[in-house]
Parts: sequence; structure tokens; C-alpha cells
Amino acid sequence: MALNPGDPAPDFHLLDQHGDTVSLSDFKGDLFLLYFYPKADTPGCTTQACCLRDAMPDFEKSGVKICGVSPDEPAAQRKFAEKYSLPFPLLSDPDHAVAEAYGAWGEKSLYGKTYFGVIRSSFLIDQNGLILDAWIKVAPKDTVPNAQNVLA
Repeated sequence: MALNPGDPAPDFHLLDQHGDTVSLSDFKGDLFLLYFYPKADTPGCTTQACCLRDAMPDFEKSGVKICGVSPDEPAAQRKFAEKYSLPFPLLSDPDHAVAEAYGAWGEKSLYGKTYFGVIRSSFLIDQNGLILDAWIKVAPKDTVPNAQNVLA
């Protein structure tokens, strides 16, 4: 199911890298960038997370909060966040229910084999919990400029 601008963002309740529960409602009143990535501490996911980390001053000026989501357990998320000094929550979605709700879970292929996994996707959500814009199958380096273009 694809989410489009104007659609309500699906609610979620996930554990972050510190074991704290984070929900969509925690960001009510804020602009919010929620991004889905396949696996912590892999090359593309590291590139994406570090680009977001480096753009944090610009996002903070625009009032944008950021969270990343992957199927990794909180301990793996914590190790990833500490290794790269990631200043935003990384959420654990081990049963991929939230990824499915956002349309960020589906069939993929690698070396001729098909499997199901996280489709790298990003969602900019407004202060009322509505999708401002969505990018499915986004390249790791494109999350930041895509969001910045909408915010400009």
C-alpha cells in the first residue's frame, strides 16, 4: 500500500536503541522525517544515516525531528548509533509491521534471488500526522536533498 501526500501517517509504537517506546504521537506538532533502512551498519544504511546526521543543523532550524526504522533489535541499533554518533532515535521493527504499514516492506532481489525485506523509503510527516511527501526506493544519499527540497 503506497502512502501519498495528504494520507494520515500510520501510528506506531516501537522501541528505540535505548529500550524506550517511541510513538508517532510523540511528534505531534513537529515536522517529522521517518526513514526506513534495511540493516544497521551496512554501507548504504551507514551512508544514509550519516547524511542525515550531518544535515541535522539544517533540519533543526526547520523544526524537523528524525527517526530511522529497521528490523534490527535495539542493541544493534544502539551499537550503530554509538559507532556513528547518530543523534536521533533508531527504532526496532523486528516483525516489520510498521514497515508494512508504510509500504516500506516488499519483494526485493539480489543476485537473482528474490526475498522480502525493507525497501529503503523516507516519509516527511507534517505537524498533524499527515504525509507531506514520500520517497520509496530512495537512494541512500537522496533522503536529505529530497526532504530539503520540500522544506525549501
